[in-house]
Amino acid sequence: MESRKLSRFIIIVAIISLAASALLYLLHYYIFQDSHHIFIYMLGDLAFIPLEVFLVVVVIERILTSREKHAISQKMNMVVGSFYSELGNALLGKILGSFDNPEQIDSHMGVNKNWSSPEFKQALVYSSHFNHTPNPGKLDLQHLKNLLAAKRSFMLTLLENPNLLEKDDFTDLLWASFHLGEELDARPSLENLPETDKAHIANDVKRMYALLLNQWIKYLIHLKSQYPHLYSLVLRTHPFQANPNAIIKE
Repeated sequence: MESRKLSRFIIIVAIISLAASALLYLLHYYIFQDSHHIFIYMLGDLAFIPLEVFLVVVVIERILTSREKHAISQKMNMVVGSFYSELGNALLGKILGSFDNPEQIDSHMGVNKNWSSPEFKQALVYSSHFNHTPNPGKLDLQHLKNLLAAKRSFMLTLLENPNLLEKDDFTDLLWASFHLGEELDARPSLENLPETDKAHIANDVKRMYALLLNQWIKYLIHLKSQYPHLYSLVLRTHPFQANPNAIIKE
């Protein structure tokens, strides 16, 4: 119904505009009695239409689209930031200790004040091909279960954000987090699980952690360029360093 009303409105506006234009041309002819002059300017106006269409459709539309994408990107980075503040940072630190080679992960993800574009690119490649599985015996499954359960409502709220359509990689991270939480909730007890089941859960943790690392690096790139004060806090507190501490000592 709304669509039909809109179409009718457009048709009425078009008819009124054409009628007004015709009346103005008739008035011009009535006053000046010069049809030659009218057609010269009419042809000139018609000749400008293709250029006007190009400017409006191509140039201006692209500018507006670019601004809109930038605005959406800014909003999405705020969403990503809230995720890491509420849950992601805790997961990064807690799961890191369950790997047999955390120092190797630190060497690739240990962002510091000297990092620039090459180091961030290397970290993105590393996290995109992350192939370390946590040691099932070192995983604190009950803690992970409690942490994910406590933040389930928060993550559901994030999924309701329509801007997530513009950020598939972050959506994948949320789904991986939900899946791990559901796997842990589905077991009556997390004690005395068979080794095959522990290995299955460890693989789910690996999948989520890889996405967690990759999205974290992308978020840090944004912070470094847009919010250096927030970036500074991350440099002091992230888990991929020997002694993370928010206190500034130098």
